[in-house]
Amino acid sequence: MKTLIIYYSGSGSTKIMARTLSMHLKADIIGIKDLKNREGFANRLLSSIDAFRESKTEISPSKVDLTDYDLIYVGTPTWANKPTPAIITLIDRCNWKGKDVILFTTMNKDGSDEPTIERLEEKISMRGGRIVESFSLKTMDKSPEDIINDTEGIIQTLVLKMYSGA
Repeated sequence: MKTLIIYYSGSGSTKIMARTLSMHLKADIIGIKDLKNREGFANRLLSSIDAFRESKTEISPSKVDLTDYDLIYVGTPTWANKPTPAIITLIDRCNWKGKDVILFTTMNKDGSDEPTIERLEEKISMRGGRIVESFSLKTMDKSPEDIINDTEGIIQTLVLKMYSGA
């Protein structure tokens, strides 16, 4: 079984989580880049509006071929209780038919990851993917080492290695 981790990261927390998952689960990894400027206060505010509206954005790579993968992890920060525009754009451009998918989110603030996970589940399921697990990590005020340790704890707790055969 071949595993792929696809993620978008704004502040770097989701990237740390994705790389930790990749290392422990022996998975390929692809970081999605949003080509729109999301830096600075005004752009971050507009980014939250884009997420809330599920606006599309230009991304790199523009599409990912999932053909060779049986299990795909999709990771995104939570913006305005929604997935990021980069991940929404990617989901709409890929063929998820027959793929097992595990979702993960990061959150900088207190709140619920449920709306983000539910929206990801809905979009991927509508495109033929099957959600087999999901999890979230609150990253506010956490060091990179804390994020790595918390991710390793999630891998153990949810027994994620059983899905990928790692």
